[in-house]
Amino acid sequence: MIEVRLHGRGGQGAVTSAELLALAAINEGKYAQAFPSFGPERRGAPVIAFCRIDDKPIRIRSAIYKPDLVLVLDPGILRLVNVTSGLKEDGILIANTKYSGKELRKELGIKHPLATVNATHIAMEELGLPITNTTMLGSLLKAREIIPFDSLIDPLKKRFGRIAEKNIKVFTRAYQETELTR
Repeated sequence: MIEVRLHGRGGQGAVTSAELLALAAINEGKYAQAFPSFGPERRGAPVIAFCRIDDKPIRIRSAIYKPDLVLVLDPGILRLVNVTSGLKEDGILIANTKYSGKELRKELGIKHPLATVNATHIAMEELGLPITNTTMLGSLLKAREIIPFDSLIDPLKKRFGRIAEKNIKVFTRAYQETELTR
């Protein structure tokens, strides 16, 4: 089983990202679940979402405490929350940041493998808004191909309708621009 924990802020799309990832996995014939965890719902408040993917039915229904992958949509969260808490020893931190993996590792003392991308920059250029959820899904699949890249295209089209092509573009661009630091 692959377990993913997503960190963001209310309104940034962490919950949507988890749902899209789960839908894409289900479309690939896998089992998946996606669910949020947050306190008082308000825009800008820290939000955590979870996604599990497996080849067999998933019976567990708790939060994810030992994720394989941690996805950080908002760079400010990196200094606000211990995002690597519980991350498996061989787990990967996927971060939206303007810094390189080497710089981030040095500044925050991160020991895990890193996948970094300036998702905010990509989203601003392509969408005109700093919404990084679909952008970061491209980075996640570059870090670890838990599902085929193309399997997210259909869920993106269904979810975003007329603006789907822009979301596919940021997703693809992030995949291409993600830097892996082991």
